[in-house]
Amino acid sequence: MNIHLSVMSGEVIYYLRPCEQGRYLDGTLGLGGHTLNILEACRGKCSVLGIDLDQEAIEISRDRLAGFAERVHFFQDSYRNFDFHLEELGWDTLDGAVLDLGVSSLQLERGDKGFSFIKNGPLDMRMDKSCGAPSAAQLLNRISAHELKNIISRYGQEPMAGRIARAIIDSRRKKPIKTTLELAAIVEQAYPPKRRAMARNHPATRTFQALRIAVNKELEDLEYFLKKIVSRMKTGARIVIISFHSLEDRIVKHSFKQEASGCLCPPGFALCACGRTRRLKILTKKPVTPQEQEVMDNPRSRSAKLRSAERI
Repeated sequence: MNIHLSVMSGEVIYYLRPCEQGRYLDGTLGLGGHTLNILEACRGKCSVLGIDLDQEAIEISRDRLAGFAERVHFFQDSYRNFDFHLEELGWDTLDGAVLDLGVSSLQLERGDKGFSFIKNGPLDMRMDKSCGAPSAAQLLNRISAHELKNIISRYGQEPMAGRIARAIIDSRRKKPIKTTLELAAIVEQAYPPKRRAMARNHPATRTFQALRIAVNKELEDLEYFLKKIVSRMKTGARIVIISFHSLEDRIVKHSFKQEASGCLCPPGFALCACGRTRRLKILTKKPVTPQEQEVMDNPRSRSAKLRSAERI
Protein backbone atom coordinates (compact mmCIF):
# COMPACT_ATOMS: atom_id res chain seq x y z
CA MET A 1 0.00 0.00 0.00
CA ASN A 2 1.37 3.41 -1.02
CA ILE A 3 0.85 5.91 1.78
CA HIS A 4 2.73 8.81 0.22
CA LEU A 5 0.24 10.16 -2.35
CA SER A 6 -1.62 13.04 -0.74
CA VAL A 7 -3.75 14.74 -3.36
CA MET A 8 -2.54 18.20 -4.46
CA SER A 9 -0.06 18.35 -1.58
CA GLY A 10 1.82 21.31 -3.07
CA GLU A 11 -1.37 23.25 -3.67
CA VAL A 12 -2.55 22.58 -0.10
CA ILE A 13 0.63 24.08 1.35
CA TYR A 14 0.49 27.02 -1.09
CA TYR A 15 -3.02 28.01 -0.05
CA LEU A 16 -2.79 27.03 3.62
CA ARG A 17 0.46 29.00 4.02
CA PRO A 18 1.42 27.34 7.33
CA CYS A 19 3.61 29.30 9.72
CA GLU A 20 5.85 28.39 12.63
CA GLN A 21 4.06 28.36 15.99
CA GLY A 22 0.73 28.04 14.14
CA ARG A 23 -2.08 25.72 15.14
CA TYR A 24 -3.73 23.70 12.39
CA LEU A 25 -6.59 21.27 11.97
CA ASP A 26 -6.33 18.25 9.70
CA GLY A 27 -9.92 17.09 9.95
CA THR A 28 -9.46 14.06 7.70
CA LEU A 29 -6.10 12.80 8.91
CA GLY A 30 -6.17 9.55 6.93
CA LEU A 31 -2.63 8.25 6.59
CA GLY A 32 -1.10 11.54 7.70
CA GLY A 33 0.17 12.89 4.39
CA HIS A 34 -1.18 16.44 4.64
CA THR A 35 -0.21 16.72 8.31
CA LEU A 36 3.33 15.61 7.47
CA ASN A 37 3.56 18.23 4.73
CA ILE A 38 2.29 20.97 7.08
CA LEU A 39 4.83 20.03 9.76
CA GLU A 40 7.69 19.88 7.28
CA ALA A 41 6.71 23.26 5.82
CA CYS A 42 6.92 24.71 9.35
CA ARG A 43 10.18 22.91 10.15
CA GLY A 44 8.34 20.97 12.83
CA LYS A 45 7.50 24.10 14.83
CA CYS A 46 3.72 24.21 14.36
CA SER A 47 1.05 22.02 15.99
CA VAL A 48 -1.64 19.93 14.33
CA LEU A 49 -4.93 18.58 15.59
CA GLY A 50 -5.47 15.40 13.56
CA ILE A 51 -8.93 13.82 13.46
CA ASP A 52 -10.12 10.67 11.71
CA LEU A 53 -12.93 8.19 12.13
CA ASP A 54 -10.75 5.19 11.27
CA GLN A 55 -8.72 4.04 14.26
CA GLU A 56 -6.41 1.95 12.07
CA ALA A 57 -5.59 5.00 9.96
CA ILE A 58 -4.79 6.95 13.12
CA GLU A 59 -2.35 4.26 14.27
CA ILE A 60 -0.59 4.29 10.89
CA SER A 61 -0.40 8.08 11.03
CA ARG A 62 0.93 7.97 14.57
CA ASP A 63 3.81 5.76 13.42
CA ARG A 64 4.41 7.84 10.30
CA LEU A 65 4.50 11.09 12.29
CA ALA A 66 6.51 9.73 15.21
CA GLY A 67 9.26 12.27 14.55
CA PHE A 68 6.78 15.03 15.38
CA ALA A 69 5.08 13.24 18.28
CA GLU A 70 4.89 16.33 20.52
CA ARG A 71 3.39 18.41 17.72
CA VAL A 72 0.46 16.22 16.66
CA HIS A 73 -2.68 15.55 18.71
CA PHE A 74 -4.70 12.54 17.54
CA PHE A 75 -8.43 12.01 18.03
CA GLN A 76 -10.74 9.33 16.66
CA ASP A 77 -13.88 11.21 15.78
CA SER A 78 -15.71 12.99 12.97
CA TYR A 79 -14.24 16.33 11.96
CA ARG A 80 -17.68 17.82 12.64
CA ASN A 81 -16.75 17.65 16.34
CA PHE A 82 -13.43 19.46 15.96
CA ASP A 83 -14.44 22.25 18.36
CA PHE A 84 -14.77 19.82 21.28
CA HIS A 85 -11.17 18.75 20.75
CA LEU A 86 -9.96 22.33 20.45
CA GLU A 87 -11.35 22.88 23.92
CA GLU A 88 -9.63 19.72 25.20
CA LEU A 89 -6.33 21.12 23.95
CA GLY A 90 -7.03 24.61 25.27
CA TRP A 91 -6.96 26.11 21.77
CA ASP A 92 -9.32 29.02 21.21
CA THR A 93 -8.60 29.54 17.51
CA LEU A 94 -6.85 27.99 14.52
CA ASP A 95 -4.31 29.36 12.05
CA GLY A 96 -5.62 27.06 9.36
CA ALA A 97 -7.64 23.96 8.54
CA VAL A 98 -7.59 21.34 5.82
CA LEU A 99 -10.12 18.71 4.80
CA ASP A 100 -9.35 16.07 2.17
CA LEU A 101 -12.72 14.43 1.66
CA GLY A 102 -11.48 11.52 -0.45
CA VAL A 103 -11.44 7.90 0.66
CA SER A 104 -7.93 6.81 1.66
CA SER A 105 -5.93 4.06 -0.01
CA LEU A 106 -6.18 2.09 3.25
CA GLN A 107 -9.95 1.94 2.83
CA LEU A 108 -9.95 1.25 -0.90
CA GLU A 109 -7.21 -1.36 -0.97
CA ARG A 110 -8.46 -3.46 1.94
CA GLY A 111 -11.36 -5.73 1.07
CA ASP A 112 -12.37 -6.11 4.72
CA LYS A 113 -13.19 -2.39 4.91
CA GLY A 114 -16.09 -2.94 2.51
CA PHE A 115 -15.50 0.08 0.25
CA SER A 116 -14.16 -1.65 -2.85
CA PHE A 117 -16.19 -3.13 -5.70
CA ILE A 118 -13.04 -4.88 -6.94
CA LYS A 119 -11.96 -6.73 -3.79
CA ASN A 120 -14.38 -8.97 -1.94
CA GLY A 121 -15.31 -8.29 1.63
CA PRO A 122 -18.25 -7.63 3.94
CA LEU A 123 -20.48 -4.84 2.61
CA ASP A 124 -19.73 -2.43 5.44
CA MET A 125 -18.46 1.02 4.29
CA ARG A 126 -18.48 2.56 7.78
CA MET A 127 -15.46 4.76 8.42
CA ASP A 128 -15.84 3.87 12.09
CA LYS A 129 -17.21 0.37 12.66
CA SER A 130 -17.51 0.95 16.40
CA CYS A 131 -20.00 3.82 16.04
CA GLY A 132 -23.08 1.60 16.09
CA ALA A 133 -24.48 3.04 12.86
CA PRO A 134 -25.92 0.58 10.29
CA SER A 135 -23.53 -0.85 7.72
CA ALA A 136 -24.11 -0.57 3.97
CA ALA A 137 -25.47 -4.13 3.96
CA GLN A 138 -27.95 -3.37 6.74
CA LEU A 139 -29.08 -0.20 4.97
CA LEU A 140 -29.31 -1.90 1.59
CA ASN A 141 -31.34 -4.85 2.82
CA ARG A 142 -34.00 -2.92 4.72
CA ILE A 143 -34.89 0.33 2.93
CA SER A 144 -37.61 0.64 0.31
CA ALA A 145 -37.02 0.68 -3.43
CA HIS A 146 -37.98 4.37 -3.49
CA GLU A 147 -35.47 5.26 -0.77
CA LEU A 148 -32.77 3.20 -2.45
CA LYS A 149 -33.36 4.85 -5.82
CA ASN A 150 -33.16 8.29 -4.20
CA ILE A 151 -29.86 7.49 -2.48
CA ILE A 152 -28.26 6.16 -5.66
CA SER A 153 -29.65 9.01 -7.76
CA ARG A 154 -28.87 11.86 -5.39
CA TYR A 155 -25.53 10.84 -3.91
CA GLY A 156 -24.23 8.85 -6.88
CA GLN A 157 -25.83 10.96 -9.63
CA GLU A 158 -26.41 7.62 -11.34
CA PRO A 159 -28.72 7.77 -14.42
CA MET A 160 -29.48 4.05 -14.01
CA ALA A 161 -30.61 4.48 -10.39
CA GLY A 162 -34.10 3.09 -10.99
CA ARG A 163 -32.88 -0.04 -12.77
CA ILE A 164 -30.18 -0.62 -10.16
CA ALA A 165 -32.61 -0.19 -7.25
CA ARG A 166 -35.06 -2.67 -8.80
CA ALA A 167 -32.24 -5.18 -9.41
CA ILE A 168 -31.10 -4.88 -5.79
CA ILE A 169 -34.64 -5.34 -4.48
CA ASP A 170 -35.17 -8.41 -6.71
CA SER A 171 -31.88 -9.92 -5.53
CA ARG A 172 -32.44 -9.33 -1.82
CA ARG A 173 -35.85 -11.06 -2.03
CA LYS A 174 -33.94 -14.27 -2.73
CA LYS A 175 -31.25 -13.70 -0.10
CA PRO A 176 -29.66 -10.78 1.75
CA ILE A 177 -26.80 -9.01 -0.02
CA LYS A 178 -23.77 -9.33 2.24
CA THR A 179 -20.57 -8.80 0.24
CA THR A 180 -19.06 -6.12 -1.98
CA LEU A 181 -18.67 -8.38 -5.00
CA GLU A 182 -22.28 -9.54 -4.71
CA LEU A 183 -23.47 -5.95 -4.95
CA ALA A 184 -21.00 -5.07 -7.72
CA ALA A 185 -22.26 -7.97 -9.84
CA ILE A 186 -25.91 -7.00 -9.31
CA VAL A 187 -25.22 -3.40 -10.37
CA GLU A 188 -23.16 -4.48 -13.37
CA GLN A 189 -25.92 -6.75 -14.62
CA ALA A 190 -28.49 -3.99 -14.12
CA TYR A 191 -26.68 -1.84 -16.66
CA PRO A 192 -27.88 -2.24 -20.28
CA PRO A 193 -25.21 -4.17 -22.25
CA LYS A 194 -24.41 -1.22 -24.52
CA ARG A 195 -23.94 1.20 -21.63
CA ARG A 196 -21.90 -1.41 -19.80
CA ALA A 197 -19.58 -1.77 -22.79
CA MET A 198 -19.18 1.99 -23.18
CA ALA A 199 -18.69 2.82 -19.46
CA ARG A 200 -15.39 4.50 -18.63
CA ASN A 201 -15.53 3.28 -15.05
CA HIS A 202 -16.92 0.16 -13.42
CA PRO A 203 -20.74 0.33 -13.49
CA ALA A 204 -20.83 0.00 -9.69
CA THR A 205 -18.65 3.08 -9.07
CA ARG A 206 -21.50 5.55 -8.50
CA THR A 207 -23.66 3.14 -6.51
CA PHE A 208 -20.81 2.36 -4.11
CA GLN A 209 -20.06 6.06 -3.76
CA ALA A 210 -23.71 6.83 -3.01
CA LEU A 211 -23.97 4.13 -0.34
CA ARG A 212 -20.72 5.27 1.30
CA ILE A 213 -21.97 8.86 1.49
CA ALA A 214 -25.32 7.74 2.93
CA VAL A 215 -23.81 5.32 5.47
CA ASN A 216 -21.33 7.89 6.82
CA LYS A 217 -23.64 10.94 6.52
CA GLU A 218 -20.81 12.70 4.72
CA LEU A 219 -22.74 15.65 3.31
CA GLU A 220 -24.46 16.36 6.62
CA ASP A 221 -21.09 16.35 8.42
CA LEU A 222 -19.59 18.74 5.88
CA GLU A 223 -22.46 21.21 6.19
CA TYR A 224 -22.31 21.07 10.00
CA PHE A 225 -18.53 21.63 9.99
CA LEU A 226 -18.73 24.62 7.65
CA LYS A 227 -21.27 26.32 9.93
CA LYS A 228 -18.78 26.20 12.84
CA ILE A 229 -15.28 26.49 11.44
CA VAL A 230 -15.12 30.19 10.49
CA SER A 231 -15.74 31.38 14.05
CA ARG A 232 -12.74 29.31 15.17
CA MET A 233 -10.36 30.80 12.59
CA LYS A 234 -8.27 33.78 13.64
CA THR A 235 -7.83 36.74 11.28
CA GLY A 236 -5.58 35.66 8.39
CA ALA A 237 -6.23 31.95 8.98
CA ARG A 238 -6.91 29.90 5.88
CA ILE A 239 -9.09 26.91 5.12
CA VAL A 240 -8.43 24.42 2.31
CA ILE A 241 -10.98 21.80 1.29
CA ILE A 242 -10.47 19.11 -1.34
CA SER A 243 -13.64 17.41 -2.55
CA PHE A 244 -14.19 14.54 -4.97
CA HIS A 245 -17.92 14.80 -5.54
CA SER A 246 -19.90 17.60 -7.18
CA LEU A 247 -22.35 17.72 -4.25
CA GLU A 248 -19.49 18.24 -1.79
CA ASP A 249 -17.95 20.90 -3.99
CA ARG A 250 -21.29 22.67 -4.28
CA ILE A 251 -21.69 22.75 -0.49
CA VAL A 252 -18.19 24.21 -0.03
CA LYS A 253 -18.70 26.77 -2.81
CA HIS A 254 -22.03 27.91 -1.39
CA SER A 255 -20.70 28.16 2.17
CA PHE A 256 -17.64 30.18 1.14
CA LYS A 257 -19.79 32.45 -1.00
CA GLN A 258 -22.18 33.13 1.89
CA GLU A 259 -19.34 33.90 4.29
CA ALA A 260 -17.70 36.17 1.70
CA SER A 261 -20.93 38.06 0.99
CA GLY A 262 -21.95 39.17 4.46
CA CYS A 263 -25.51 40.52 4.41
CA LEU A 264 -28.11 38.03 3.20
CA CYS A 265 -31.08 40.40 3.17
CA PRO A 266 -33.17 40.62 -0.04
CA PRO A 267 -32.02 43.35 -2.47
CA GLY A 268 -35.10 45.50 -1.72
CA PHE A 269 -34.21 46.04 1.96
CA ALA A 270 -33.08 49.63 2.66
CA LEU A 271 -31.23 48.56 5.82
CA CYS A 272 -29.62 45.25 6.78
CA ALA A 273 -31.84 43.21 9.09
CA CYS A 274 -29.82 39.98 9.22
CA GLY A 275 -26.74 41.45 10.91
CA ARG A 276 -24.33 39.19 9.05
CA THR A 277 -20.88 40.54 8.27
CA ARG A 278 -18.36 39.36 5.71
CA ARG A 279 -15.97 36.89 7.34
CA LEU A 280 -14.12 35.20 4.47
CA LYS A 281 -12.15 36.21 1.42
CA ILE A 282 -12.29 33.56 -1.30
CA LEU A 283 -8.81 32.69 -2.59
CA THR A 284 -9.92 30.35 -5.39
CA LYS A 285 -12.48 31.94 -7.70
CA LYS A 286 -12.69 28.60 -9.48
CA PRO A 287 -11.78 25.22 -8.00
CA VAL A 288 -8.15 24.20 -8.40
CA THR A 289 -7.68 20.80 -10.05
CA PRO A 290 -4.64 18.47 -10.11
CA GLN A 291 -1.97 19.00 -12.71
CA GLU A 292 -1.69 16.51 -15.55
CA GLN A 293 1.40 14.83 -14.10
CA GLU A 294 -0.30 14.20 -10.77
CA VAL A 295 -3.29 12.59 -12.47
CA MET A 296 -0.89 10.33 -14.38
CA ASP A 297 0.95 9.40 -11.16
CA ASN A 298 -2.21 9.07 -9.07
CA PRO A 299 -5.35 8.44 -11.17
CA ARG A 300 -7.54 8.72 -8.05
CA SER A 301 -6.78 12.44 -7.97
CA ARG A 302 -8.48 13.15 -11.31
CA SER A 303 -11.83 14.25 -9.82
CA ALA A 304 -10.34 16.33 -7.00
CA LYS A 305 -11.33 19.98 -6.63
CA LEU A 306 -9.64 22.32 -4.16
CA ARG A 307 -11.21 25.48 -2.76
CA SER A 308 -9.64 27.87 -0.27
CA ALA A 309 -10.62 30.96 1.69
CA GLU A 310 -9.07 33.32 4.24
CA ARG A 311 -10.58 34.72 7.46
CA ILE A 312 -10.87 38.50 7.45
